[in-house]
Amino acid sequence: EAMLPYLREHFGNPLSLHNYGDAPREAVEKARAQVADLIGAQEKEIFFTSSGSEANNFAVKGIALANQKLGNHIVISAIEHHSVLHSAQTLEKLGFEVTYVPVDRYGLVNPGDVADSLREDTVLVSVIHASNEIGTIQPIAEIVRLVKQGGRRIYVHTDAVQTAGTLPLDVEQLGVDLLTLAGSAFYGPKGSGALYVRRGTRIMPLIDGGVQEKGRRAGTEDVPAIVGLGTAAELAKAEMEKRIAYMVPLRD
Repeated sequence: EAMLPYLREHFGNPLSLHNYGDAPREAVEKARAQVADLIGAQEKEIFFTSSGSEANNFAVKGIALANQKLGNHIVISAIEHHSVLHSAQTLEKLGFEVTYVPVDRYGLVNPGDVADSLREDTVLVSVIHASNEIGTIQPIAEIVRLVKQGGRRIYVHTDAVQTAGTLPLDVEQLGVDLLTLAGSAFYGPKGSGALYVRRGTRIMPLIDGGVQEKGRRAGTEDVPAIVGLGTAAELAKAEMEKRIAYMVPLRD
């Protein structure tokens, strides 16, 4: 219902100078605020994408390519979603070095193993917040604490597609620099996603050619999908306790 007006009535381009773009532009910014509120971020730190996979590619490749002067080493867990795993493998072909941190029999990443994998030329650590196959929730806040110990300039990304909208999340409490989410994981439309990028983070766009998303993701916005993502985020936050109370007995 929230999406339908942007398919039937408000069909303008959000970047239009004429008034057909006014309602779509306002809707996109409302959705940005709704998504930011879901994860405790600032509106200006939310960048819309076409999916969680695009957001993961944006995070991993964008950070690596924008920070090559700092180093060419990346650390990821061995159980990342393929959109992170394959992005890292692509970067290996471009000359980057990747360390794959193993997990225990429960699929859990040991924060100490991540810390031991760090080098002077490490620029990015990416560890999934919860496995998309077995559901193991990783100790992201502890990993961030160890990675940034001593003021090290290493960015930390987490793929939270499986947890955003399902579990309470706060980017400040986690301490991450980047976080991926997707609307289809919490009853939003397929083909909607977002990347949280902490203010001041150096990241290179994957898609060039326009000023959309503050120049970080070119291309005309999919307004209906973005509106649906924002509405789903608002509902997820409002209904989270009720949904958790329903799901936990099913899980157990």
